Amino acid sequence: MKYMNLAKIFTLLLMTLSTQLFADDVVTVKTIGLEMARDLVSESITACRKMGYQVSAVVVDRNGNLRAALRDDRASRFTLQIAEEKANAVILSGTDSGTFRQNRGDIRPELNHMNGIIIMQGGVQITASGSRIGALGISGAPGGEKDEICALKAIENLEERLQFAE
Repeated sequence: MKYMNLAKIFTLLLMTLSTQLFADDVVTVKTIGLEMARDLVSESITACRKMGYQVSAVVVDRNGNLRAALRDDRASRFTLQIAEEKANAVILSGTDSGTFRQNRGDIRPELNHMNGIIIMQGGVQITASGSRIGALGISGAPGGEKDEICALKAIENLEERLQFAE
């Protein structure tokens, strides 16, 4: 009888430990959906147009995968690449690209040699309900600070949808 109780305890303990050992086999994360990505690039282009700038806007998901990209009519084709690389810098650093540029001047030259990343102002985080779901990069305005203003305006315009996203 005593050994049966020990066997039950041992079995329960083993089941508990095995559950903990495999608890991370499947991970659920939030990421940006196509409709939100599309709307953010569109809002960014509109915000920059109102300021008199022709830009490109790119949204990448939380892993740096391209979700949406738009180039305004008179924006250079190279602005698409730069916008995506700014967004990728946000994914790499976990902070807005301008903040990362300012804080990591010590390694900025080396980082700018990585494929797909450029450390320039104009990339911002996209968060929904407290989770980073992607990044938005803008390029084409005369200065990264203006690119960032357009990105932040787009996010502000869609803030309600982002905060109540499930």
